[in-house]
Amino acid sequence: MRLVVFGMALGLTLISFRSYRDQPTERLQFAFLGFAFISMGVAFSTIVGQLGSETGETTLVLFRTVETMPFIIGFTMFYLSLYR
Repeated sequence: MRLVVFGMALGLTLISFRSYRDQPTERLQFAFLGFAFISMGVAFSTIVGQLGSETGETTLVLFRTVETMPFIIGFTMFYLSLYR
């Protein structure tokens, strides 16, 4: 299921990049960057989901933090593309 979500995120990133390339506006640039960071977040989620139970708690907290950052940046880019 995560692979399907990752594939869809990459597809949306590709579509937004093509739109930005055809019509290079600041809004489309922010939308493309938003989709790119969301795709990165989905990839990190897949990696974190594969960590075993033997992984230490500190390591899991670190990976969950790293996993969350691309989503925060991506949704900030979406906000900028809509309201800037």
